[in-house]
Amino acid sequence: MDSELPALPKQMPPAHPFDDDKLKEECGIFGVIGLTDAANFVALGLHALQHRGQEAGGIVSHDPEQGFNSVRRFGYVRDNFTSQSLMETLPGPLAIGHVRYSTAGSKGAAIRDVQPFFGEFAIGGAAIAHNGNITNAIALRKELIERGSIFQSGSDSECIIHLMARSLQKRIPERMEDALRRVEGAFSVVAMTRSKLIGVRDPLGVRPLVLGQLGEGWVLSSETCALDIIGARLVREIEPGEMVVITAGGGVESHFPFRRQPSRFCIFEHVYFSRPDSIIGGRSVYETRHQIGVELAREAPVDADLVCPVPDSGTPAAIGYSHESGIPFAMGIIRNQYMGRTFIEPTEQIRNMGVRLKLNVNRALIEGKRVILVDDSVVRGTTSRKIKEMILDAGAAEVHFRIASPPTAWPCFYGVDTPQREKLLAATMSEDEMRDHLQVDSLKFISLDGLYRAVGEAGGRNAKCPQYCDACFSGEYPVAPSDMIEQGFALKAAE
Repeated sequence: MDSELPALPKQMPPAHPFDDDKLKEECGIFGVIGLTDAANFVALGLHALQHRGQEAGGIVSHDPEQGFNSVRRFGYVRDNFTSQSLMETLPGPLAIGHVRYSTAGSKGAAIRDVQPFFGEFAIGGAAIAHNGNITNAIALRKELIERGSIFQSGSDSECIIHLMARSLQKRIPERMEDALRRVEGAFSVVAMTRSKLIGVRDPLGVRPLVLGQLGEGWVLSSETCALDIIGARLVREIEPGEMVVITAGGGVESHFPFRRQPSRFCIFEHVYFSRPDSIIGGRSVYETRHQIGVELAREAPVDADLVCPVPDSGTPAAIGYSHESGIPFAMGIIRNQYMGRTFIEPTEQIRNMGVRLKLNVNRALIEGKRVILVDDSVVRGTTSRKIKEMILDAGAAEVHFRIASPPTAWPCFYGVDTPQREKLLAATMSEDEMRDHLQVDSLKFISLDGLYRAVGEAGGRNAKCPQYCDACFSGEYPVAPSDMIEQGFALKAAE
């Protein structure tokens, strides 16, 4: 993640005026070595990762004759990295890229905050792209500035470059190890030198990173769906705490520079962030979301006529709910696929149209029916209320919400945009109070144990040592958010 410092979660500028009620993953990373015109493959990979970051993107490449080159742009990959003349400025067999979502409070972010970041050291240049969040970035930044570092951006990720510059190690991978040992929080990093592609995951493996192969070339990516778009073969996931150093002719060198710890992969990757056609832990994300719907139907049955997803993220869970319950599945809400992020400047009249600009109810299916709406999460609840009103306006007899994640009651400090805690509906209301607030006939969330069962943990959640990071649901942070605590954030009291 790129996060403006201080990084206390604030209300984010919406992707467009009517899409402000979802958690947002804040970036995706991709790297290629050993392929002619590597930047073209990186552009394709970033296009497949666009859902992870839609504000801006950047690519750095290296060519033996022309050295390092970089391009950073605001907007979609398709609007910036498809021009042949631009891509010709990024030659070489080695490149990395990054897509970014707007960060906490960073409306009007500067181009200087767009990754990858590049540093020229005495031993050579290096570029890095970071997915995650450094939870001690404020303290690190203060220390580095006091020692003479001059920051060029407001990003927490830039701390890594400055820490690398101060390392006394003779090789860049070792300098990166030094830097990352000082970092707290969550990080998956793709980096490059003149001849090497480097991938690293933090010891808990909170954020994803996978290794692929295409011919004689190697690929690192946030998700497997980006391997598919370039025809690469998935080799394996990078393990928590692992660093891989890849050379075009020498293959993959792997080691573990950090103290080994039990994995705490972000469980919300299964629920929402990852694309349904990606693979996590050897299992299809679509299959997992389908199973979430199955568990939800077992835990929270209700008499109804139709199961309808809130598109698009609620669709696999709605199908699973329908299969398990025997209630017919129907596309009762249709999404306008051409509703982009940069819609016309919203006048008050247009704002009052609410989600109708993005979603429309299929009245012929809904009228007179008892409808179960399946959505992936409830954050602020504003969009849920608007959708409920649309369903009732279309003549529905009853509206029942079923949510494919537990109540989101705590902010994430590991690379996901969340509002301040008091803005999270589940932080201030019980399930019954949320039902009354949304004015629906019933509201039920999947339990945390049910979610764990759906992702493949048959025994549910291990309360003593959770198998995933689920802090947004449980308030149990696997890495203490030290900067936030320093600024007054109150952790959950021990039970």
